[in-house]
Amino acid sequence: MDYRTLISVADLDSSLNDPALVIFDCRHELMNPEAGARAYAQSHLPGARYAHSESDLAGHKTGRNGRHPLPEPRVFMAWLGRNGVDGSKQVVAYDFAAGSASARLWWLLRWVGHQRVAVLDGGWEAWVKAGLPLTQELPKVQEATFVGEPRSTWVDVRFVQSHLDDPSMVLLDARAPERFKGLTEPIDPVAGHIPGARNRLFKDNLGPDGRFRAPEELRQAFSQLLAGAKPDQVVHQCGSGVSACTNLLAMEIARLHGSRLYPGSWSEWISDPSRPIARD
Repeated sequence: MDYRTLISVADLDSSLNDPALVIFDCRHELMNPEAGARAYAQSHLPGARYAHSESDLAGHKTGRNGRHPLPEPRVFMAWLGRNGVDGSKQVVAYDFAAGSASARLWWLLRWVGHQRVAVLDGGWEAWVKAGLPLTQELPKVQEATFVGEPRSTWVDVRFVQSHLDDPSMVLLDARAPERFKGLTEPIDPVAGHIPGARNRLFKDNLGPDGRFRAPEELRQAFSQLLAGAKPDQVVHQCGSGVSACTNLLAMEIARLHGSRLYPGSWSEWISDPSRPIARD
């Protein structure tokens, strides 16, 4: 197995007994953080471990580093090892079809140097609709040792602030248009967006069936949005660095390589009232 962006329901089903496969259930509800763990306890894919967005896929919150800061690399890699992941494993992450936590885990694994990781196309809903196996049984995990090295695939708030008027940075905001425009803000205490950002709702990467759109369609959409800028000039952000990973994954599917993540995103940006904000 060697899947690096997406894996289909059919391909995952045919590989369930592969000893090199490790599956993570990443289901998560932003406004109900324990809902995903409860859903996992009720039913999940055979062999799947649970990955919690608030703890496993995020680090310590200080009140100034965003709602989902990056985990400390050694802590994250130790967690991978406890869940049986080493350099020989094919990792597959899934959540709800329009969710983004699976893309977050996909990005985190690539950040620490693991390339054989894919998101289940269509997510939980596609698997259930296909009538494929589900279980309540917890997996028997053989621990491993994950050895990786963090890569420079992200930028910090200082980089973003110092490049606000620099055409070499194209900032893409993955939030809903009404949040981007500052018309509403149901999560963070301040509404608006980072000056100069462009809006690309992460859900627009999916078709009506919950699966990612074709690579050519994604490439056309992002190329139009970038308006001649290069993919490696793109910095992705959202509210807290989670749904932005869906846009990053979509660009990889579209063969537009090299974009980076701003993990702190809007929730970090507004923690300092001296930073500028924009509203439409």
